[in-house]
Amino acid sequence: MTSATMGQRPDPIHVYFALLPHSLLLDWAGPAEALRIANQTLRALGQPDRFVLHFVSPTPQSVTSVGVMLTGLAPLPDTLQHPSWVVLVGLPGQRIDVDHSDARVLLHWLRGLRLTTGQLELVTVCAGAIVAAHAGMLTGRRATTHHQHLEELAEVDPRCDVAANRVFVADGPVHSSAGVTTGIDLLLHRIADICGPVVAAQVAQTMVVALRRGPNDPELSPFLHHRNHLHAALHRVQDAVGRQPQADWNVPAMAEMAHTSPRHLTRLFLEHAGIAPLSYLRRIRLATAEAALQAGHNVTQAALLAGFSSDTQLRRAWHQFGRGGTPSQGGAGRAH
Repeated sequence: MTSATMGQRPDPIHVYFALLPHSLLLDWAGPAEALRIANQTLRALGQPDRFVLHFVSPTPQSVTSVGVMLTGLAPLPDTLQHPSWVVLVGLPGQRIDVDHSDARVLLHWLRGLRLTTGQLELVTVCAGAIVAAHAGMLTGRRATTHHQHLEELAEVDPRCDVAANRVFVADGPVHSSAGVTTGIDLLLHRIADICGPVVAAQVAQTMVVALRRGPNDPELSPFLHHRNHLHAALHRVQDAVGRQPQADWNVPAMAEMAHTSPRHLTRLFLEHAGIAPLSYLRRIRLATAEAALQAGHNVTQAALLAGFSSDTQLRRAWHQFGRGGTPSQGGAGRAH
């Protein structure tokens, strides 16, 4: 559970996009928009912004990969506010050129950073991993990059464990993604970590992005399953169920939220989400119970938090949806 769900007001995360001349526009604009929309979504839910965006560079103006000139860029800061993320993005070309003054200034700045999980973390998009490798930030870390730069990454830092054919990779305070669109996937994953999966799903819906797999799980979170559609009424119901799975939901209550009849709502769920309404509800409740168990709650508490009427109902759903082991094991034996 996020600190926000525990009633504490968390510190905002300062996100520093470090831009060199000709930085690939979509590498940083897409992730930045995901964070902006996350803030917008949180405000709509009555919660404070979680992300403060900074665009920094060795020079106050810089040309992008498509020729648009950026002005008013902030200088590379002497100190970073914590918690912070530093985002490095790709550049055009078969190899990443760091043999110029702006790159040398950026690399010097990067070498002075000390990455610490939860305090100062690194995010790389596409060939931004190559820049990080030149700064020695990936030594001893597992990371990925665009498939055209995998060999270059291994060459620049032989002690980096280069992962091929991955959407993104998380290793402690280092988070790396493979390409333009996977940068958005990575940021959605990070938004889910910080703000919860419901907020991440709403951001993805707003951006009309088909959600991708995470770094370790072969399946999407149940909060994100059955959301790859554009039906606004269904998203409204799914958002409400995700926010309050413990509420007294049934098909008529969901239909009222969608402003339709129970029979029509069932048809809409089957047609657009590929699942019946009550099956979707049980999946969300099971995911909520799993999160509660992993946070240290016992089975009775997890069942109550998730909206199950009893421990027995939770155990029945646990086995119905193919979870391994038992709920009392906290999901450690979960099957995929």
